[in-house]
Amino acid sequence: MKRTDYLLPFILQLVFLVGVYTDENQAEKKSANEHWLRVSGDQIVNANGDTVYLRGFGLGGMLHMENFIDGYPANEESMREGLRKVLGERKYNLYFDTFYKSYFTEPDAKYIHSLGLNLVRIPINYRLFEDDMNPGVIKEEAFEYLDKLIELCAKYRIYTIIDMHALPGSQNQHWHSDNPTHVAAFWIYKEFQDRAVHLWEAIAEHYKDQPWVAGYDLINEPADPSGEKLFPYYKRLREAIRKIDPKHILFLEGDRYATDFSKFTEVWDNVVYTNHDYAAPGFIFGGDYPGYTRGKYSDKDTLEKDFLNKSEFMFLHHVPLWVGEFGPVYTGNPEKDEMRYQVLKDQLAYYNKYKVSWCIWLYKDLGLQAIIHQKNNTPYMKLVSSFLAKKDSLGADSWGSIDKNISRVMKPLEDLFNREFPDYDPFPKGQQGEIDLLVRHILIAQALVPEYCNLFKGKSDEELVSLAQSFRFENYVKRNKLEEILTGREK
Repeated sequence: MKRTDYLLPFILQLVFLVGVYTDENQAEKKSANEHWLRVSGDQIVNANGDTVYLRGFGLGGMLHMENFIDGYPANEESMREGLRKVLGERKYNLYFDTFYKSYFTEPDAKYIHSLGLNLVRIPINYRLFEDDMNPGVIKEEAFEYLDKLIELCAKYRIYTIIDMHALPGSQNQHWHSDNPTHVAAFWIYKEFQDRAVHLWEAIAEHYKDQPWVAGYDLINEPADPSGEKLFPYYKRLREAIRKIDPKHILFLEGDRYATDFSKFTEVWDNVVYTNHDYAAPGFIFGGDYPGYTRGKYSDKDTLEKDFLNKSEFMFLHHVPLWVGEFGPVYTGNPEKDEMRYQVLKDQLAYYNKYKVSWCIWLYKDLGLQAIIHQKNNTPYMKLVSSFLAKKDSLGADSWGSIDKNISRVMKPLEDLFNREFPDYDPFPKGQQGEIDLLVRHILIAQALVPEYCNLFKGKSDEELVSLAQSFRFENYVKRNKLEEILTGREK
């Protein structure tokens, strides 16, 4: 018998296995390609040409933190600086590494999938990827947290949108861009703009082959006081990203906190335009619905009219529209909250009417707005509950408090400005907004930062891990009414 006769069965087996492996790889690649999204006309479609409506939650509080979501006062970086001083670098890293690994886990993805929703918008803070003292050098380890989040969502057939929520220098005037001041320096200094381009290039390079990333939300709620710089900068960002990643959808928000598209002079391929549709009666200061909020009447018709005004550019040019943020806050008063739920139902009704994609703000928090909120008996809530009450009484959170307990301080200042500076109308929120921002949300809020950070003083490794693990899914309760409305299962 020839030696090749002995080898023939092994050769045939090898050929068979290679064929199977190749077929499986091709099948897997074909399956992955089916999930790629793109823009066709005024719709988002998959590789088969089927329309896909992206509907889900914003995941604030994790890779970009916010004071009312996570419990601290003022802006994220001020809080982090305070915790570094209190904990030291090793314990600081232990706490936040555990926090990141706890905030969104498989049960979170499984729950969102169970609701029939298919989107998680992931806000990120540039500081996670780049150090201000070492600009332009990307921290590759930061992608580990984002990778894991995207992989978990993909496992449950949930698309993700990467949302740059805080840019170098701050793209708007408020705390939610991690701005410790009232100046959006991003629009003043080219250095900040250059750094943001470089960061988006790094993100595009990292995710250019990931089909479950629906696309990139380039700037959250930009607010350029001149009104002239946003669209040219979008053009620059688009050109830089497209050299690296020609496939992913780009999501462009309007100026003035994602409401104004009047300076958009071109329509681009594979771009979705996005507004934010917060309704006045749904804010913390909101009045009756239907009824009056700060002297302005709101009902279903006025909300829809306001939405159409924000969306005029999209409908005029027959391009896709995605509502990137909306949703009321809740007061704990059943009668008032029933009005808030009605605001939400009316918004969802006209979103369905106009067949738009949407992303409600918010997935999880400490009880103000999200569909799930942390239980009162977790180690973290036990630690911060008294502090949260003090923060509320001082009106320090822009999103979650009013000045009712400090009106004796605020009212004389407001009267002074009304009397001495009647024509003072600063961008973007006017005289009243500027006073609130500078006094309550910066001065008072920043004075509270050391008090919050000192709550962590002397905590052991075990205690810090337990505090961070309070943010795991099993430590949250559902807002059942909100779940019923979002899923259409309301009784």
